[in-house]
Amino acid sequence: MPQPNESATVPTDSHSPPGPGTKKPSFLSNLGADLPASLVVFLVALPLSLGIAAASGAPIMAGLIAAAVGGIVAGSLGGSPLQVSGPAAGLTVVVAGLVAEFGWQVTCAITAAAGVVQLLMGVSRIGRAALAVSPVVVKAMLAGIGITIILQQLHVLLGGQAAGSAVENLTALPSAVTNVELHSALLGLAVVAILLTWKFLPAAVRKVPGPLAAVVAVTALSVAVAPGVERISFTGSIFDAVALPSLPDGNWRAAAMAVITVALIASIESLLSAVAVDKMHGGIRTNLNRELVGQGSANMVSGMLGGLPVTGVIVRSATNVEAGAKSRTSAILHGVWVLVFSALFAGLIQLIPLSVLAGLLLVIGAKLVKVADIRTSLRTGDLLVYAVTLVCVVALNLLEGVIIGLALAALCVLWRVLRAQIQAHAPAGTGLPWRVTIAGSCSFFALPRLNRVLHSVPEGQDAVVELNADYLDHAFRESLVAWEKQQRNGGAAVVVEEHGTTAFRDAEDNSPQRQEPREFPLPPRTSWQPVDAAGQRNDDGDSHPPLRSILLGIDKYHRRHADKVRPLVQDLTEGQNPDTLFVACVDSRVNPNLITSSGPGDLLTLRNIGNVVCSDDHDASIDSTLAFAVKALSVDSIVVCGHSNCGAMKAVIADAEGSAAGLGRGFDAWLEHARPSYQALLAGHPVARAAEAEGFGRLDQLSMVNVALQLGKLAEHPVTGPALASGTVQATGLFYDICTARVVLVTPEGIEQLDPSMAVR
Repeated sequence: MPQPNESATVPTDSHSPPGPGTKKPSFLSNLGADLPASLVVFLVALPLSLGIAAASGAPIMAGLIAAAVGGIVAGSLGGSPLQVSGPAAGLTVVVAGLVAEFGWQVTCAITAAAGVVQLLMGVSRIGRAALAVSPVVVKAMLAGIGITIILQQLHVLLGGQAAGSAVENLTALPSAVTNVELHSALLGLAVVAILLTWKFLPAAVRKVPGPLAAVVAVTALSVAVAPGVERISFTGSIFDAVALPSLPDGNWRAAAMAVITVALIASIESLLSAVAVDKMHGGIRTNLNRELVGQGSANMVSGMLGGLPVTGVIVRSATNVEAGAKSRTSAILHGVWVLVFSALFAGLIQLIPLSVLAGLLLVIGAKLVKVADIRTSLRTGDLLVYAVTLVCVVALNLLEGVIIGLALAALCVLWRVLRAQIQAHAPAGTGLPWRVTIAGSCSFFALPRLNRVLHSVPEGQDAVVELNADYLDHAFRESLVAWEKQQRNGGAAVVVEEHGTTAFRDAEDNSPQRQEPREFPLPPRTSWQPVDAAGQRNDDGDSHPPLRSILLGIDKYHRRHADKVRPLVQDLTEGQNPDTLFVACVDSRVNPNLITSSGPGDLLTLRNIGNVVCSDDHDASIDSTLAFAVKALSVDSIVVCGHSNCGAMKAVIADAEGSAAGLGRGFDAWLEHARPSYQALLAGHPVARAAEAEGFGRLDQLSMVNVALQLGKLAEHPVTGPALASGTVQATGLFYDICTARVVLVTPEGIEQLDPSMAVR
């Protein structure tokens, strides 16, 4: 029975899986599309199955048995509705070795046992774990198999016999060339020529699958011009080829390893193929656990009937999708056609020359070696893993080659993950500090390099350490702190700037861990510039020359952030086009770009004491900003933002209580604009009542009431009023609560807590 869909089975586009109460599509519901698609896949699978059986050293009919079982059993039970299963080139080397070591019937038992292992993997729901293999190892494995097939089938094409290993086939190749059987070679090369030129023929001709056309045409030619060439031979029909498996006489350890090898390779190839097929269509995604159940069941049946191992095959599956298949009915019917043909027309198969199948397999093997995979591995730094895996698969065997490739890939990952980039940069001029950059995973593995780089900084020289760590352990921190103290004892100043996701202080007493990245890269300078109120550095009682913090911050900006900001402002070099005028208080704790996640050019910011809006002709700076924003820049919205613990609102309360400090005529004039807010607070403004209900104190209630009154002033202002009334501009009030770093929406009627998830609803 189908298992519940996992995340991998989520449908996309217009296709959706049957839900509760929805009638599932029947076997015949898409027959109009699936029937012709199944015939096309059958025509492709027939010659491929024969060629793979020949290359595996198995009985020819074993390939057809596996094709029929793969289509019917895996097609019915598998989790990928459009994947087509059958014998695959990826296992030819393994099967050939098993046949040579154990014999055919024991190989069938190994196939059936591998199916049991796959079935257990699927039932255990570890389908996704089987994909935890480096893709470059899989690609190199397939390339190694392709080269092995080429070296093997070249001997068959030349009219000789293939040796037992790729190395032996390579060394014996010169002798095979000198003793070539001309008719056999010409027939095989004719197949290769047809397959290579097939894609250039007219579309009407290409409706016939290339492999089928090549095999039929060259076989017919061979009957006429080379009747004595060696051909496929067997006795009986597909039913006569059914052979029960037998257990090995001994060497059970080798047999057990063979079972694991076949199960793992077949599972990985099937699941990777299923994932690739999912990318070719927009229907239901593959249920990977169910696919393993289907593949395991097919291998159990194929092994018990004397067939080759079964996997999902990307060539047949891609053909199935391109032919317009809509459901698993196509894969099932393709298996039925293989079974019918094998039972009724087996005699035709014996007309096919071995060199014809060899030519077909040469092209298949060559397609497994993809130049694109080599280029990708070169770009991604995995060329060494690719090359070592390929050479080991060819020179040793498939299992050992894959194990070596996986081990090397794991070592490369450890090297990349554990290796921290640590460099020391000499100052560009006199009086400037040394700069030490540290990036990556900072663990005890990096201590040798850390100590070598740190001690390249001369004693007594000031230094800035830029720490961009995603992982930091106690040993690394301890070593860095020891060097920092050593430098300071020599009279130098050391500043540690943190830019990574892991806090330096956390490594002192806590277990190391990776933390979520901080989106905002600029913490307050006080967190990374140890200076006193007078601008003096005062570390451990030592006084040093004044540090100009703003210039130091600019230096940090140039080093850490300028290159990231530059692409963002390229479109702003000729002018600005902000969408919002942001009226905020001058308080240094309020950062409009931070709390609105805005970038350069998004906000036109007006900052004044208490974020007030004046009437026309009362304050030229405010009025001119409003006019410039609305009339010249055509902003879409105006935001008035107050904040908690506002000093301006404290002054308003002090003024009302008669205890205001004298700050001059300008400040007294400003109070005239802010006093109405206090009067509204006393009158029980709805915003004040709402803020009190939320637990805000009297000072913060006044800040919110002040925001609400400024919104009213905007509606009455001769510049902004008409724009607000016509709807071309919208006004919004905000309140920034510093202690919680949360933003509250303020309206003339009350306040509203902004839900962080509202943006995704």
